[in-house]
Amino acid sequence: MSMVVIQTTCGSKEEAKNIAYTLISKKLAACVQLKDIESIYSWKNEICCDNETLLIIKTKKELFSKVQSKILGLHSYDVPEIIEIDISNISEDYLKFIKENTI
Repeated sequence: MSMVVIQTTCGSKEEAKNIAYTLISKKLAACVQLKDIESIYSWKNEICCDNETLLIIKTKKELFSKVQSKILGLHSYDVPEIIEIDISNISEDYLKFIKENTI
């Protein structure tokens, strides 16, 4: 069973917390960390700079499509970042924690 980190960003802390609490309550993630960041990006031929909240979501690889669907349903962005990062190494205790706290 493979574990992954899924990453997304939100324009507000409230939206980020809503997504995080939903993923945890539905057991689609074992842990979601929120971090305030500043993003510089290109959007519609303009360079933008915005404060965002980064969500670092720890879950099983097999749950990616369900997590993605839930994020898309709750997110306010037209094109939210939703990326999966494979975990190549993980401690046995943390692996057990993820397995016990996800569906």
